[in-house]
Amino acid sequence: AIVSKLINLLNQYDSGTGWPSFWDAADSNAVEQTVHPIYLFPDFRTREVRCKQCGSHLGHVFGDGPEPTGRRYCINGVSLDFKPDPTAPSVAAEDS
Repeated sequence: AIVSKLINLLNQYDSGTGWPSFWDAADSNAVEQTVHPIYLFPDFRTREVRCKQCGSHLGHVFGDGPEPTGRRYCINGVSLDFKPDPTAPSVAAEDS
């Protein structure tokens, strides 16, 4: 399995779809989008999102997301493995 920072939880929002949704990728160099639209969706700006390193399917990006990007990355939960950000302040440090 490829371990790469694809998504930042700070970019997550509730899209109402039931899918983990994010308004941007953490590193645009870590993901790629299909060149051709996926015509199964009525929004022709919809693209498949893949891991740039190994080509694994991660989910889709739609053109109906919130600002600042207007994109909605719906990422398959099985492709996510949440890890704490070692540079973020801990909750315990904030409470003291």
